[in-house]
Amino acid sequence: MAKLQKKSLAELEDYRQILTRYWGYTEFRSLQEEIILSVGRGEDTLALMPTGGGKSITFQIPSLAMDGICIVVTPLIALMKDQVDHLISRKIKAAAIHSGMTRNEILTTLDNCIFGDFKFLYVSPERLGTELFRARVRDMNVNLIAVDEAHCISQWGYDFRPSYLEINSIREMLEQVPVLALTATATPEVCDDIQDRLFFKKKNLLRKSFDRANLAYVVRQTEDKTRELTGIIQNLEGSGIVYVRNRKKCRELAQLLQEKGIPAVYYHAGLKQETRDERQRGWTGNRFRVMVATNAFGMGIDKPDVRFVIHMDLPDTPEAYFQEAGRAGRDEKKSWAILLYSQADKRLAEQRIGVNFPGIPRIREVYKGLCNYLQIPLGSGKGHQYDFEIGEFLHRYRFNALVAHSALKILGREGYIALTEAFNNPSRIMFRVGRDDLYSFQVKHAGFDGFIKLLLRSYSGLFSQYVRIDEAFLTKRSGLSAEQVYGYLKNLSSLHIIHYIPRKDIPVITFLEERLDEKNMLISPERYHFRKERYEKRIKEMIRYASSETLCRNQFLLSYFGQRDVPRCGRCDVCRAGDGLDRDSAEFNVIREKIVDLLSTGKETLEDLVAATGMDPGKVIQVVEWMVEQGKISREKDLKLSWTGSRQ
Repeated sequence: MAKLQKKSLAELEDYRQILTRYWGYTEFRSLQEEIILSVGRGEDTLALMPTGGGKSITFQIPSLAMDGICIVVTPLIALMKDQVDHLISRKIKAAAIHSGMTRNEILTTLDNCIFGDFKFLYVSPERLGTELFRARVRDMNVNLIAVDEAHCISQWGYDFRPSYLEINSIREMLEQVPVLALTATATPEVCDDIQDRLFFKKKNLLRKSFDRANLAYVVRQTEDKTRELTGIIQNLEGSGIVYVRNRKKCRELAQLLQEKGIPAVYYHAGLKQETRDERQRGWTGNRFRVMVATNAFGMGIDKPDVRFVIHMDLPDTPEAYFQEAGRAGRDEKKSWAILLYSQADKRLAEQRIGVNFPGIPRIREVYKGLCNYLQIPLGSGKGHQYDFEIGEFLHRYRFNALVAHSALKILGREGYIALTEAFNNPSRIMFRVGRDDLYSFQVKHAGFDGFIKLLLRSYSGLFSQYVRIDEAFLTKRSGLSAEQVYGYLKNLSSLHIIHYIPRKDIPVITFLEERLDEKNMLISPERYHFRKERYEKRIKEMIRYASSETLCRNQFLLSYFGQRDVPRCGRCDVCRAGDGLDRDSAEFNVIREKIVDLLSTGKETLEDLVAATGMDPGKVIQVVEWMVEQGKISREKDLKLSWTGSRQ
């Protein structure tokens, strides 16, 4: 045991040196050490860490300490590109393979990972099942498989993706390679399912408490949300995020806040990538105080001093709410997670069940329209990628946007397609000829010589890999017009001197199966109804969270994620509702006696107990908490309250 501890300490010191060398930190955050040591021992590990907990460090550090390359599976292409850029900026060789890349790009990247000294290969899950990837991965020296957003592999999870099941085939090929599965939100049943589906040799769950001691959860019931919102922001300090469900409301709310003298800007997936990047930088740099956004805003947020996150609409799931609300207060200073709730929200939330689960005939109709729009013949399309102008598609076939989007997601969960949301895919080039042949070309074609030299001066690595370029930068540096720069790139590409891939910023659809006649396309009624019931259950949990006046908000969320032995937080609106009650008052004693009478006949949940008293909920809760602290009431693991037997 002493030798083992000594070895662990030595390994930990090695890991700290890597942390300091590349990231400039001297100590790991809570739980990071434990995860890294587990991975370093070669153990399959599931790490449950809330948003902002530093997940990427837990696979990057141990992989850097070993020979070979780490394969990182993630569905979030924007985040994937962001992580690769961060690693490259730290002189760590990393690459990515995802939808939106050409076959030549993928081949070049895979070859570089086999023959080069690359340390990280980020892969979107739908790429794992391709013959090309499987053939190449056998020749890689893989030291770790990291699975981000690991809840996507579980059908019990809120965002199941069938393409994640392809990880199992990679595991079978690399059976001695350990797996680190990472997720920010997973219930106990999802945690068990993740470990089973990833073939863990033994169960190994490492988790960080979901409790955020600096974060106060509040629900404000109001029929005038706009007025409530402006009042809250005017009374709070610091920057924040306001989440809404639709783009139109996003724009209107930002404008309203500006008119009230609050510096605000809006963000949604319909904006151009340059606009989104500029607005995120402006908010991060405190040029704007408030970001009004749809749930498209979230990935890659690196702003620790967010003081409040306000939801104007009821989220679909506790998982989504917890993740979005958790973007507040990452600097561990007092912050607020506020949900505005009205009587209409319950009805609207229940209506979303039908929108998110259109009938199977409607899903077949969307599938047929999609195949016709992309001009895919019967029996074709498998493995091919298609640019997807969703606005044009909706207009041409007159589909309701929400229903069509839901149908596409269901087709994705059934394993027919993989839909990648729009992301910034910049222009890339790579020389197709070697240096000697390029020199000969320059001698024979003097008109191209200056532009080729410009490319070579501006970018490195052009002979061995695809390199991102910026046409605007080349225009400025060369003094040429944008049309001339584009013309040079196109001509050099047509002459097979370079391979030029112009930038795109639209969604990509990958067909995972060949096109079927829509009548023969199978959508399992069992899976459809199972997922619909799970979604409905989560919606009802969110309604219960928002409408309850007796459940501690923090305790509710922690219980949902499996932490059932925690006391009430004392920070949320429910806990603070009865702050003004004097323990020496007659009212306090009346409430206490009523509680004793009710609990003397059996155990009760707090919600049932409060309802049975018929008294002010906030005051009853305050008395109950005092009685628990004094040992007069005990709180069981199932959160039921029981009487200890003494009235003194």
